[in-house]
Amino acid sequence: MKPLGRRSWLVDGAVACAVLVVAEIAIATGHETGAIQRSWLAYLLGVAMAAPVLLRRRHPLLEVYAVGVALLIFYSIGFPGFPPAVVLAVPLFDAARGGRPWHALPVPVLLMAAGMVVAIGNGMRPLVVVDQFLPQFGLVAVALLLGALIRSRQAYAEQTRQRVQAIAQAREREAERRMVEERLRIARELHDTVAHAITTITVQSGTALYLMDDHSEQAREALTAIRNTSKDVLGEMRTTLGALRGTADRAEEERRGLDHLPALLAAVRAAGLQVELRCVPAATGSAGNGEHDPPAVRVDHAAYRIVQESLTNVLRHAGPAARAEVCLQYGADAVTVEIRDDGVGPRRQRDAGHGLAGMAERVEALGGRFEAGAGPDGGYRVTAVLPAGPKSGTP
Repeated sequence: MKPLGRRSWLVDGAVACAVLVVAEIAIATGHETGAIQRSWLAYLLGVAMAAPVLLRRRHPLLEVYAVGVALLIFYSIGFPGFPPAVVLAVPLFDAARGGRPWHALPVPVLLMAAGMVVAIGNGMRPLVVVDQFLPQFGLVAVALLLGALIRSRQAYAEQTRQRVQAIAQAREREAERRMVEERLRIARELHDTVAHAITTITVQSGTALYLMDDHSEQAREALTAIRNTSKDVLGEMRTTLGALRGTADRAEEERRGLDHLPALLAAVRAAGLQVELRCVPAATGSAGNGEHDPPAVRVDHAAYRIVQESLTNVLRHAGPAARAEVCLQYGADAVTVEIRDDGVGPRRQRDAGHGLAGMAERVEALGGRFEAGAGPDGGYRVTAVLPAGPKSGTP
């Protein structure tokens, strides 16, 4: 338990003093036929009735029973009686506020029932006894109900505080999740951009060195391709890093889509890979003539990155004589991207990096399906089925 603060002790001491004053006044003004004369013991028992109030925060039920025992001793000695509810009101309120009203209820019921029996035994009519004790029952009920009400309000306030705290924690977790997702997305962008560029530049530079002495014109073409690839990758990295710093719009970063495929295929072909592009439009488009609507911006961008990373892997792993084919199939609800080659087939090197994992993450983030593995006729095949989503002009 937390130790009580100074303020709590001061409040409890003030409440105990108030109960003490009420008890001593009740003892001093009490009158009853046949009672013995009041003495110092009666007033000392008044102190015993008020002292347990100091336990009201930690042990409210013990407080009720301690006050009840003091009252029982007072009545048993034969001092002039007084209504017990005036001293029991505060302990009963504390017990109800502590969630123990039914455990505390026997104390006032026993004391007042005993008092009614004694009064009837002394010749008082039952209706008169009920009339005299009715205010006492009302005071006990008010104390218990008020304590229960305060407890209910405190529980409601605590539930509200917990809900607010839970909402704040959920917002923090959501912000952290989004931050992690953004970091992963930027890491994928950098990986796809740099990996493709470095692979293309490596192949082109090797070609240029080989042809430099005897085929200067072809070497010039290879160096020109290196220059163009370097310019493209620097532009993409500048945009991606701008998004990381918060100075670039994400839509601007994702502007590179399937409409950039011709430039990508030209760079790959310049690196020595024979690659063909095949498009399969929808059976019927919006105009009913086999044309297709452009996919959503994120889908378009993800499809481009999947083609780029797959062709980069072909350059790396498929062998010098490999050929590749890129197939784009536009359906009513999905865009299917398939890249296959006739190279050496799956090797451990293809699983060594983050390329396949990055492609799978892109597809899963859009709710699509991704497969990669050996092709039916050898080589390697990558297939991604992406939901078409809204048109690219829709935000």
